[in-house]
Amino acid sequence: MTVAKIIEVNASSPTSVEDAVRSGLAKCAESVKNIRGAWINETKVVTDGGGNITEWRVNLRVTFVVE
Repeated sequence: MTVAKIIEVNASSPTSVEDAVRSGLAKCAESVKNIRGAWINETKVVTDGGGNITEWRVNLRVTFVVE
């Protein structure tokens, strides 16, 4: 029987959503083993006074198998 656990991770990037996801998963993988997948639960942006995007933020739900 396989048991999986889900944790939530927040990550950000000044360039893109994809980069925020990649950096979040990379940081998570430093301490969590057996990561099997993730999904974006929420996407946010930070803007400057002119409405230009300065940062992309994602809330990830990361799934990993418990040994």
